[in-house]
Amino acid sequence: MGSGESWADCDETIERLYTYLDGELTDERRAEIRKHLDDCSPCLKAYDFEAELRMVIASKCKDHVPEHLIVRVREMLVAEEERGSA
Repeated sequence: MGSGESWADCDETIERLYTYLDGELTDERRAEIRKHLDDCSPCLKAYDFEAELRMVIASKCKDHVPEHLIVRVREMLVAEEERGSA
């Protein structure tokens, strides 16, 4: 592979990293990206960072929403919907 081709692969891999992490690619495309990650240390580091960041965010963003707030928001949405249809 020439260096231009390698950069294109890295650019594409980084571009598709979020969809890769979300599992939104075909099996074939996931395999291609996985192979690139196995062969490319900088892209693998970016992947590791993003994957770890997602885990931290997921573990820290589990606040419990009080029931009274859920009811209030639901009531406001219903009222807004009724105003919009009038």
